[in-house]
Amino acid sequence: MRQFAPVNGFEGKTGLEVHRWGGAVLLLLSIITTSGQSFSIESSGARVGASPTGPGHEFHQAEAFLNLRLPWSWRLGREFQLQSRLGFSAGWLGDPGGEACIGTVGPSLLLCRTNLPVSFEGGAGATGLSRDDFREKDFGELFQFTSYIGVNLELPASFRIGYRFQHMSNAGISIHNPGLNLHMLAISYRF
Repeated sequence: MRQFAPVNGFEGKTGLEVHRWGGAVLLLLSIITTSGQSFSIESSGARVGASPTGPGHEFHQAEAFLNLRLPWSWRLGREFQLQSRLGFSAGWLGDPGGEACIGTVGPSLLLCRTNLPVSFEGGAGATGLSRDDFREKDFGELFQFTSYIGVNLELPASFRIGYRFQHMSNAGISIHNPGLNLHMLAISYRF
Protein backbone atom coordinates (compact mmCIF):
# COMPACT_ATOMS: atom_id res chain seq x y z
CA MET A 1 0.00 0.00 0.00
CA ARG A 2 1.31 3.47 -0.90
CA GLN A 3 2.07 5.69 2.11
CA PHE A 4 1.71 9.46 1.97
CA ALA A 5 3.70 11.92 4.05
CA PRO A 6 1.51 13.62 6.68
CA VAL A 7 0.40 17.17 5.99
CA ASN A 8 1.63 19.62 8.63
CA GLY A 9 -1.00 19.77 11.35
CA PHE A 10 -2.72 16.53 10.29
CA GLU A 11 -0.25 13.98 11.71
CA GLY A 12 -2.04 10.96 13.13
CA LYS A 13 -5.45 11.94 11.73
CA THR A 14 -7.43 9.52 9.59
CA GLY A 15 -8.87 10.60 6.27
CA LEU A 16 -12.33 10.62 7.85
CA GLU A 17 -11.22 13.00 10.62
CA VAL A 18 -9.48 15.35 8.17
CA HIS A 19 -12.45 15.57 5.80
CA ARG A 20 -15.22 15.66 8.44
CA TRP A 21 -15.04 19.46 8.90
CA GLY A 22 -14.81 20.23 5.20
CA GLY A 23 -17.71 17.90 4.37
CA ALA A 24 -19.92 19.39 7.10
CA VAL A 25 -19.27 22.96 5.89
CA LEU A 26 -19.97 22.04 2.24
CA LEU A 27 -23.19 20.23 3.18
CA LEU A 28 -24.40 23.18 5.27
CA LEU A 29 -23.54 25.63 2.49
CA SER A 30 -25.37 23.57 -0.14
CA ILE A 31 -28.49 23.28 2.07
CA ILE A 32 -28.54 27.02 2.77
CA THR A 33 -27.98 28.15 -0.81
CA THR A 34 -30.66 25.83 -2.23
CA SER A 35 -33.31 26.33 0.46
CA GLY A 36 -34.93 29.43 -1.01
CA GLN A 37 -34.51 32.80 -2.60
CA SER A 38 -34.31 34.65 0.70
CA PHE A 39 -30.63 33.69 1.10
CA SER A 40 -28.08 35.48 -1.07
CA ILE A 41 -24.37 36.20 -1.10
CA GLU A 42 -23.69 39.47 0.72
CA SER A 43 -19.89 39.64 0.35
CA SER A 44 -16.73 37.61 -0.12
CA GLY A 45 -13.09 38.43 0.37
CA ALA A 46 -9.89 37.84 2.30
CA ARG A 47 -8.62 38.72 5.78
CA VAL A 48 -5.15 38.83 7.32
CA GLY A 49 -4.20 39.53 10.89
CA ALA A 50 -1.77 39.28 13.75
CA SER A 51 -1.92 39.01 17.51
CA PRO A 52 -0.86 41.95 19.70
CA THR A 53 2.89 42.18 20.35
CA GLY A 54 4.64 40.60 23.31
CA PRO A 55 5.78 37.15 24.47
CA GLY A 56 3.43 34.40 23.33
CA HIS A 57 1.74 36.75 20.88
CA GLU A 58 3.39 35.79 17.62
CA PHE A 59 0.34 34.39 15.83
CA HIS A 60 -0.70 35.31 12.29
CA GLN A 61 -3.83 34.33 10.39
CA ALA A 62 -4.92 34.52 6.76
CA GLU A 63 -8.29 33.37 5.43
CA ALA A 64 -10.85 33.61 2.67
CA PHE A 65 -14.45 34.29 3.66
CA LEU A 66 -18.01 34.33 2.36
CA ASN A 67 -20.99 36.06 4.01
CA LEU A 68 -24.56 35.03 3.16
CA ARG A 69 -27.37 37.53 3.66
CA LEU A 70 -30.03 35.89 5.84
CA PRO A 71 -33.73 36.68 5.34
CA TRP A 72 -33.98 38.68 8.58
CA SER A 73 -33.29 42.42 8.63
CA TRP A 74 -34.66 45.27 10.70
CA ARG A 75 -35.18 48.98 10.01
CA LEU A 76 -34.14 51.09 13.02
CA GLY A 77 -35.79 54.42 12.38
CA ARG A 78 -35.60 55.89 8.90
CA GLU A 79 -31.85 55.76 8.40
CA PHE A 80 -30.47 52.62 10.07
CA GLN A 81 -30.73 49.00 9.00
CA LEU A 82 -29.57 45.86 10.83
CA GLN A 83 -28.88 42.90 8.51
CA SER A 84 -28.36 39.31 9.69
CA ARG A 85 -25.70 37.23 7.94
CA LEU A 86 -24.11 33.79 8.07
CA GLY A 87 -20.34 33.75 7.60
CA PHE A 88 -17.96 31.02 6.47
CA SER A 89 -14.16 31.26 6.49
CA ALA A 90 -11.25 28.93 5.84
CA GLY A 91 -7.55 29.61 6.07
CA TRP A 92 -4.25 29.34 7.91
CA LEU A 93 -3.19 30.08 11.50
CA GLY A 94 0.44 29.96 12.59
CA ASP A 95 3.20 31.00 14.95
CA PRO A 96 6.97 30.37 14.70
CA GLY A 97 6.43 26.91 16.22
CA GLY A 98 3.80 25.59 13.82
CA GLU A 99 0.80 26.15 11.65
CA ALA A 100 -2.73 24.83 11.26
CA CYS A 101 -5.77 25.00 9.04
CA ILE A 102 -8.63 26.99 10.53
CA GLY A 103 -12.30 27.22 9.60
CA THR A 104 -15.21 29.12 11.13
CA VAL A 105 -18.96 29.24 10.57
CA GLY A 106 -21.40 31.47 12.44
CA PRO A 107 -23.96 34.29 12.43
CA SER A 108 -23.26 38.01 12.42
CA LEU A 109 -25.07 41.35 12.33
CA LEU A 110 -24.21 44.31 10.08
CA LEU A 111 -25.40 47.81 11.05
CA CYS A 112 -25.59 50.39 8.21
CA ARG A 113 -26.83 53.96 7.94
CA THR A 114 -28.32 55.42 4.76
CA ASN A 115 -25.85 57.62 2.84
CA LEU A 116 -22.98 56.86 5.24
CA PRO A 117 -20.13 54.74 3.82
CA VAL A 118 -19.34 53.20 7.23
CA SER A 119 -20.85 50.03 8.68
CA PHE A 120 -20.38 48.15 11.95
CA GLU A 121 -20.46 44.40 12.46
CA GLY A 122 -20.29 41.83 15.20
CA GLY A 123 -20.63 38.08 15.34
CA ALA A 124 -19.62 34.74 16.76
CA GLY A 125 -19.03 31.29 15.39
CA ALA A 126 -17.82 27.75 15.84
CA THR A 127 -14.17 27.33 14.85
CA GLY A 128 -12.25 24.18 13.98
CA LEU A 129 -8.45 23.83 14.06
CA SER A 130 -6.34 21.08 12.52
CA ARG A 131 -3.86 21.50 15.40
CA ASP A 132 -4.32 22.82 18.94
CA ASP A 133 -0.79 22.74 20.40
CA PHE A 134 1.66 25.43 19.26
CA ARG A 135 5.06 26.49 20.57
CA GLU A 136 3.71 29.27 22.78
CA LYS A 137 0.11 28.14 23.36
CA ASP A 138 -1.84 24.96 23.94
CA PHE A 139 -5.41 25.80 22.94
CA GLY A 140 -6.62 22.59 24.62
CA GLU A 141 -9.14 21.55 21.94
CA LEU A 142 -9.46 21.45 18.17
CA PHE A 143 -12.94 22.96 18.63
CA GLN A 144 -12.99 26.68 19.52
CA PHE A 145 -15.35 29.66 19.48
CA THR A 146 -14.55 32.96 17.77
CA SER A 147 -16.29 36.29 18.49
CA TYR A 148 -15.57 39.69 16.98
CA ILE A 149 -16.55 43.32 16.51
CA GLY A 150 -15.51 45.45 13.56
CA VAL A 151 -15.94 48.52 11.39
CA ASN A 152 -16.02 48.75 7.57
CA LEU A 153 -15.58 51.45 4.98
CA GLU A 154 -17.74 51.03 1.87
CA LEU A 155 -15.73 51.94 -1.25
CA PRO A 156 -16.86 52.67 -4.82
CA ALA A 157 -17.34 49.77 -7.24
CA SER A 158 -18.83 47.54 -4.50
CA PHE A 159 -15.60 47.07 -2.56
CA ARG A 160 -15.29 47.19 1.23
CA ILE A 161 -12.29 47.41 3.54
CA GLY A 162 -12.57 46.58 7.19
CA TYR A 163 -10.92 46.12 10.55
CA ARG A 164 -12.04 43.74 13.27
CA PHE A 165 -10.86 42.67 16.70
CA GLN A 166 -11.51 39.00 17.31
CA HIS A 167 -11.13 36.59 20.21
CA MET A 168 -10.85 32.81 19.92
CA SER A 169 -11.06 30.39 22.87
CA ASN A 170 -12.58 27.03 23.78
CA ALA A 171 -14.93 28.65 26.35
CA GLY A 172 -13.56 26.51 29.17
CA ILE A 173 -14.34 23.07 27.71
CA SER A 174 -10.66 22.17 28.22
CA ILE A 175 -8.20 22.63 31.08
CA HIS A 176 -6.04 24.69 28.69
CA ASN A 177 -7.92 27.78 27.52
CA PRO A 178 -5.41 30.59 26.86
CA GLY A 179 -7.49 32.28 24.15
CA LEU A 180 -6.13 34.24 21.22
CA ASN A 181 -6.81 37.87 20.30
CA LEU A 182 -6.16 39.04 16.74
CA HIS A 183 -6.32 42.34 14.86
CA MET A 184 -7.68 41.54 11.38
CA LEU A 185 -7.78 43.60 8.18
CA ALA A 186 -10.13 42.63 5.34
CA ILE A 187 -10.95 43.50 1.76
CA SER A 188 -14.14 42.23 0.20
CA TYR A 189 -16.53 42.58 -2.70
CA ARG A 190 -20.20 43.35 -1.95
CA PHE A 191 -22.82 41.61 -4.11
